[in-house]
Amino acid sequence: MSFSSDVRLAARFASRELRGGLSGFRILLACLALGVAAIAGVGTVRSAIEAGLSEEGAALLGGDAEVSFTYRFATEEERGWLAETAAQVSEIADFRSMAVVGDDRALTQVKAVDDLYPLVGSVELASGGTLSAALACDPDMPCVVAEALLTDRLGLSVGDDLTLGAKAYKLGGILEREPDSATQGFGLGPRLIVRRADLEGAGLLEPGTLFESHYRMILPETAPLDTVKAAAEDRFADSGLRWRDARNGAPGVARFVDRLGAFLVLVGLSGLAVGGVGVSAAVRAYLARKTGVIATLRTLGATRRVIFLTYFLQIGALAVVGILLGLVLGTLVPLGFAPLIADQLPVPARFGLFPGTLAEAAFYGLMTALIFTLWPLARTEEIRAATLFRDALGAGRALPRWPFLAVIAGLLAVLVGAAAVFSGTWELTLWTAGGIAFALFLLTLAGLGLKWIARRGQRVARGRAALRWALSAVGGPRSEALPVVLSLGLGLSVLAAVGQIDGNLRGAITRELPDRAPSFFFVDIQRDQIDGFLDRVEHDPAVSRVDHAPMLRGIITQINGRPANEVAGDHWVLRGDRGVTYAGTQPKGTKITDGIWWGEGYDGPPQISLAAEEAGEMGIQLGDEMTVNILGRDITGTVTSFREVDFSTAGMGFIMAMNETALSGAPHSFIATVYAEEPAEAAILRDVGRAFPNVTAIRVRDAIDQVALLLGGIASATSWGAGATLLTGFLVLIGAALSGERERVWEAAVLKTLGATRGRILTSLALRSALMGAGAGLVALAAGIAGSWAVVHFVMEGDFAVIWPSAIGIVLGGLIANLAAGLAFAWRPLAARPARVLRAQD
Repeated sequence: MSFSSDVRLAARFASRELRGGLSGFRILLACLALGVAAIAGVGTVRSAIEAGLSEEGAALLGGDAEVSFTYRFATEEERGWLAETAAQVSEIADFRSMAVVGDDRALTQVKAVDDLYPLVGSVELASGGTLSAALACDPDMPCVVAEALLTDRLGLSVGDDLTLGAKAYKLGGILEREPDSATQGFGLGPRLIVRRADLEGAGLLEPGTLFESHYRMILPETAPLDTVKAAAEDRFADSGLRWRDARNGAPGVARFVDRLGAFLVLVGLSGLAVGGVGVSAAVRAYLARKTGVIATLRTLGATRRVIFLTYFLQIGALAVVGILLGLVLGTLVPLGFAPLIADQLPVPARFGLFPGTLAEAAFYGLMTALIFTLWPLARTEEIRAATLFRDALGAGRALPRWPFLAVIAGLLAVLVGAAAVFSGTWELTLWTAGGIAFALFLLTLAGLGLKWIARRGQRVARGRAALRWALSAVGGPRSEALPVVLSLGLGLSVLAAVGQIDGNLRGAITRELPDRAPSFFFVDIQRDQIDGFLDRVEHDPAVSRVDHAPMLRGIITQINGRPANEVAGDHWVLRGDRGVTYAGTQPKGTKITDGIWWGEGYDGPPQISLAAEEAGEMGIQLGDEMTVNILGRDITGTVTSFREVDFSTAGMGFIMAMNETALSGAPHSFIATVYAEEPAEAAILRDVGRAFPNVTAIRVRDAIDQVALLLGGIASATSWGAGATLLTGFLVLIGAALSGERERVWEAAVLKTLGATRGRILTSLALRSALMGAGAGLVALAAGIAGSWAVVHFVMEGDFAVIWPSAIGIVLGGLIANLAAGLAFAWRPLAARPARVLRAQD
C-alpha cells in the first residue's frame, strides 16, 4: 500500500477515534496551552514595548536626532553645522548636584535646558501649567521644577527656596513627567530641571566638571537620518561626538527589554519542557488504554505505519488545538491587562497582534509536542496481535528504534538552534538548554532513586500499615514517582535557583557591599579645592580611609588604528565614555599584573595602563595603541601595563590610567572616596557642602538601594516565569493523579476487603503524596542550589550562601502541591464499593 493510501486510512481511523471526545487529553491540551501562552504573553509584552519605542522614538529622544558630548559643550564650528543642518536645535546639559535646604541636602540629577525644550512632547507638572511658566515663577529669582521624591526628602512646597551650588532658587512646580526620561539611563537622584542661563554664578558647570551636553534636532523632511548621521560622523570624526536618532530613541531601554524578554522566553521553555513531560505521560496513558484496539487492528492486517500515523494524526490535531488555545490566551491576557501593564512601564507600549511573536510561540509549542509525543508513539510498533489483552507499553524495549531516536535528536537540535536565533543569545540559550536537559536527567535519576528508597524503606515500616502501603505504592511498578519528580522538580528547580541567586545578590549588595564600599563619592572637586577638601576629611578621626584621583572621561575610538568596535566588538567598555585618570608614581595599592609602570617624571609619548580583565576580554596586548577622545581631542597612547582593578567593592577604579603629562593640561576635576563611620556621615556631608557648594556627594548606601530595587524587579519578573513553569507542573501532577486513579480505586477496594478503614487508606494516600512531593522538593532544591552556586561563583564571581527561608519554602511547596493534587483525587477510591470494583476487574 502506498504512503498516501496509508495516510488516508490513518486519517479515517483518527477521525473516528476523536469522535469519542477529549477524555484523557485535557491535560495534554492544558500543558501545551499554558506553555505556549507564557511564551506568547512575554513575547507580546516585549513586542508592544519595542513598538512603543519605535513609534515614540522622537518623543523619547526629544527630537529627530541628537548629538552628545562628554564634559564639554559644542564648539562654534559644531554649533554652526547644527544650525545649518536642523530646523530647530535645543541644548541640554545633564549632571549631578546637591539640592540644599538649611542643613538638609539631597542628591539630584539636574537637567539644564533652554527655552526650546522640549522640542517634541511636553513636560507634565502636578499643578498643571507649562514648564516655561514654572521656570519663570518669580521675576526676581530663578526657579526650578523637581520631582516629588526630591521635594519630599527636603520638605519643600511650591514657592519654597532651595540652594543649588552657590546660588539660591525657588521651587516653581512639582515635576510629574518628562517626555525624554527613558533616554537618561540609570540615575542615582531624582530629577530637577532648571534653565541653563539661570546656572550662571552657581559654579556647577566649571571646566573639568562632570556633565554631558545634548543637542536635540528637528530635521527638515528633505534630510534623511542616514545622510545627516553620516555627515556628522564624517565631519566631526575626532571630536568625541555621539549620535542617536529617533529610530532607536532609548537604546539602553531597548537592549534591556530585549535581553530580559529573551531570558523570560527561555524560562518559558522550561515550562514547555515540564508541559512536555505531561504531554508524554498523557499520550502514554491514552495509548495504554488503546492496547486492545491497536492489537485488534494488527490482527486485521494494519501495518505499523498505519497504526503510527493513526495516533500521530490524532494527537497532532489535538496538539494544534492546544497550541491555538495557548496563542489566544497569550494574546488576550496582555491585551486585556494592557492599560495596567502600560501604567507600570517606564516607557510607552503599543499593544496589538504581533504575528511574528505568535509564530515563534507556536513553533516552540509544535516542536515540544513533536519531541515529547514521538517517544511514546514510537512504542506502538511493539504492540502485536499476541499481546491483545496485555499492557504492551509496559513491556518491551525501553527505547524506541534508532530512526525515531535520530528524528527526536534532530528536532531537539532544531528547537535549540531556533531558540538561539530568536533570543539572539547563543551562549545563554545553550546554557539554558543544557541546564534543562541535565536537570531532566538528574530528576529522572532522582525519581528512580526515590522508588528504590521506597522499596527498601518498606522493611523499616513494618508495623506501620499506612506508611508501608504508601512506600509500596511509591516503589511499585505503576508508581507515579517519576512523573511527579519530573513535573514538580523542574519548575521548583527554576524557582529555587531564582530565589538563591536573588538572595545572594541582595545579600552582597545590602549586607556585604556596604562593609567594603566607601561611605561617599565626592565628584567635581576643583583643583583649587582638593587641598581644603582633604584637610577636612583626612583629619577626621571617624574617617578610616580617603582615596582621591584626577578624573576625566574618555571614549575609546580606535585600537591599533582601526575602529574600536571592529577590534573588540560590542564590549561594554566601548559603550559610551569611561573614567580616565593620570598619575606619576605608581599609586599606592595598584597591582601591576603585566608590563611596567612609566614611573615618576616620565615625559615621553602617552602611555596607558589598562584594567587587566577588560583588556583580556577585548583582546588587547602590551604594545597595542589605543586612541581615546577626551574633551574632543584624540590622545593616542601605547598600552605598557595591565592593572588589577576590582569593581566589586564600589570603590575607586579606572579602566584607563595615563602618565601625568599626557592629561594634566586638560581641564579636569578630582574625585574622592571617603570611608567613614556612619554616625559621622552627616557632619562630613554638611561641612563639605558648606565649604564647597559645587561639590556633589553621592551616598553609596542610596546607590545600593537603587540597585537593589532594580534587581528586585528583575527577580520578580523571573519568578513569574518560573511560576508559570510550576503551574504547568501542577497540571502534570493532576494528570498523573488522574491516570493512576483506577489503580488507587482497585487498591482501596482490596484494602477495604481486608479490613482497612477509610481513615487508614486516606492516611496512606496522603503519605504517598507527601513523600513524593517532599522528594521532588528536595531534589529541586539540590538542583537549584547547585545551579545558583555555579552562576554566583563562576558568572558573578561572588560568595555563595544558601538562603534557608527560600530553600525551606521550596521543599514545603513541593510537598503541599503534590499533597493537594493527591488528596483531590482520593475521594473516589475512598467512596468505591469493593464488591462492584472487584467484579468489574474480573
